[in-house]
Amino acid sequence: MATNRTFTMIKPDAVEKNYIGGILKMINDAGFKIVAMKYTQLSKEVAGEFYEVHKERPFYGELVDYMSGGPIVAVILEKDNAVEDFRTLIGATNPEDAAEGTIRKKYATDISANAVHGSDSDENAEIESNFHFTANEKH
Repeated sequence: MATNRTFTMIKPDAVEKNYIGGILKMINDAGFKIVAMKYTQLSKEVAGEFYEVHKERPFYGELVDYMSGGPIVAVILEKDNAVEDFRTLIGATNPEDAAEGTIRKKYATDISANAVHGSDSDENAEIESNFHFTANEKH
């Protein structure tokens, strides 16, 4: 069942380069409503937990180090067809393959430092949103 919410993180590379405002403007201009947002830094433990699905992949350790290496902005977005529309807005994982006018084409450095995370399904959007925005704020 499609939902009208998705989750994104502005990653450490984009935060460090002061791209938060530009990225949020692109998100707003694309018709998304921000329903929750926080500026935070993930510990290695929390980043590892978030990316546990990739634990057996060769890039896992590097990914955890990168995502815990600086502040991020976690955001829940709302719009009809949110997940699919946001995936289109952010562009391909590798910015060299990303379409003109996408967030990654404009702000990403490379396939690793690719500016933003975007949920890949309605189910993961809910899981990822709950992970970062919980009643007890464990993260």
